[in-house]
Amino acid sequence: MKKYLFLSFLMTILFAAFQGKCQEVLEWRGPDRTGNYHESNLLKSWPESGPSMMWENDAIGNGYGSPVITLKNIFVNGEVDTVNYLFALDLSGKTIWKTPVGKEWILSYPGARSTPTVVGDLIYVTTGLGNLACLDTKTGKEKWSVNMISDFHGNVPRFGFSESVMVDEDKVYCSPGNADTNVVALNRYTGTIIWISTGAGEMTSYCSPMLIRLPQRNVLVTFSQSNMIGIDAKDGKVLWTYKQEGEEVDVQANTPVYENGIIYFVNGNGNGAVKIKLSEDGSQITELWRNSKCDNITGGFIKVNDCIYTSGYEKRFWYSLETITGKMTDSLKFDRGVTISADGMLYLYNEKGQLGLFNPSGPKMEMVSSFKVTRGTKAHYAHPVICNGILYVRHGKSLLAYDIRKK
Repeated sequence: MKKYLFLSFLMTILFAAFQGKCQEVLEWRGPDRTGNYHESNLLKSWPESGPSMMWENDAIGNGYGSPVITLKNIFVNGEVDTVNYLFALDLSGKTIWKTPVGKEWILSYPGARSTPTVVGDLIYVTTGLGNLACLDTKTGKEKWSVNMISDFHGNVPRFGFSESVMVDEDKVYCSPGNADTNVVALNRYTGTIIWISTGAGEMTSYCSPMLIRLPQRNVLVTFSQSNMIGIDAKDGKVLWTYKQEGEEVDVQANTPVYENGIIYFVNGNGNGAVKIKLSEDGSQITELWRNSKCDNITGGFIKVNDCIYTSGYEKRFWYSLETITGKMTDSLKFDRGVTISADGMLYLYNEKGQLGLFNPSGPKMEMVSSFKVTRGTKAHYAHPVICNGILYVRHGKSLLAYDIRKK
């Protein structure tokens, strides 16, 4: 009996210690791909010059993809001399190794586009020209690779392949974007084909997919050129499609969010902000509302309680929408950009390099603090990441780490 009590006590202590450590941020936009980082004890305001910068690594190559952070390492893609490299850093920002993954996109907005996906000791990386590789996280050694053009006759979209691949159980999902190889599931250990889906039979469109787990089935949700697609993750069967309307509709970059039977998405190159009801078995959808004035294209959105927060595109404002009606309840001038959240606050990173801390006060947004990111190169497009009280901002060739912990 005493032995059992001691083991129970020991397990409780170990569990508590584990919970207190950094939550591993292993994929695009953090846990569940929602952009909401499950952090606590963060600063509720910043000094005028911004939070303290801990370090900068200014040699990670050109790119707009975000880093992923594990308990020991930081992984990020970057383009150097037309080649995509996966960089492994330690938590102090020092480069440990870099591995070439394949040729990178060097036309419009040249540089690495995607965020790596880490599962255990394996990391999955894509390039703008369609290479998908599985590497060892400790050494960077390649386990296997495929190319979405040569192996699946995929079509390169006009800004290059930008998908951050989804991994679940033994599968890794990718979107070559051909009429008969729209979405493909591969064995994540070997790279062999598990299934091929025709999807909507059109070009891929920069979206990183999400997975809805239901009692009856798991539904993979992603966008192709002009459709949102729901696919049975077991066999690739297309369950439903949802048409995006408008002219030159081909940029559907924002990952949808699922909550309590509802799919929300914001893709301004189409129907804008949309609320969709998913049937209990995942086989059917019903549109509840749409708001075409909410036209964010690449910066994502955050749902907090009964509100959605995101930036506009044409008018370069930030918007707040009611999730019940879809109506805009507030707009705020801060230039367009990326939205993430943590510890009850919004972090807005705009295309002029300003990073703002905002209070999501119901239907309103209240700016608390802001500062200008002056280090780095080219456009401010990468989505920031928060892990263990550190705010990571990728600006071109530089990765910056800011301490946002409450002292």
